[in-house]
Amino acid sequence: MRIPRIYDSKMQTQLGSELQLDESGANHVSKVLRLKTGDLIRVFDGRGHEFEATLVQVGKKTVVTLSRELTNNSESPLWVELLQVISRGDRMDFTLQKAVELGVSKIIPLTSERCGVKLDGERAAKKIESYQKLVISACEQCGRAVVPQVAPLQSLDSLLQELQTGSDNTPTTTPDGREFINITLDPRATHKLTSLPPTKAYRLLIGPEGGFSADEVQQTLAAGFTGVTLGPRILRTETTALVTLSILGSHFGDL
Repeated sequence: MRIPRIYDSKMQTQLGSELQLDESGANHVSKVLRLKTGDLIRVFDGRGHEFEATLVQVGKKTVVTLSRELTNNSESPLWVELLQVISRGDRMDFTLQKAVELGVSKIIPLTSERCGVKLDGERAAKKIESYQKLVISACEQCGRAVVPQVAPLQSLDSLLQELQTGSDNTPTTTPDGREFINITLDPRATHKLTSLPPTKAYRLLIGPEGGFSADEVQQTLAAGFTGVTLGPRILRTETTALVTLSILGSHFGDL
């Protein structure tokens, strides 16, 4: 029987310690899964630590005891940041869920000239919070113990300026010092994705349903992005990210 996995960022990494699950985790354990005292779950903190835990109290207040530390080797050897222009309806949710399953490391949601979604202020903040919850849920399902960050929503113009001038939000290297190759999908490009030099860190820029404007294409190239093609057919925005992540994982990662 598959043991349920629950995310809790405040978990202490000490065997034998007790943890009171947050409201979301407690509700899932008691009302959705209908688990009982003595049942086992797995708890992870989103930073790579995971424990098998025994339920000692179930209800509005749900408490577990951390009984065994687990080794989780589910992270991709690649560091891939997905720079995705947001899309309508549940397409963005689908993209984020599948990107997490394919090992994405960070997600930066963007707006652009042809972006069909208009968000600002409080609505934008709530949407990003919703995206982060979806990412956590995807990690619980697919077995990852490291939760990718969903960055605040920003415009493509703002992102490209940061990349050209330097910013803490868009450093030139990963946290462990790997240099990024910045790529964007362009049906007019002559280079295929598989022709890229092998590396372990990529920034992947995916446009909106209507594609980037001619000016935006020029701006991305000026900011250091390499245009690559996935072939002669035009893919939907939600398909593009998944195909690209799959190819990168297959050729340079662990797929």
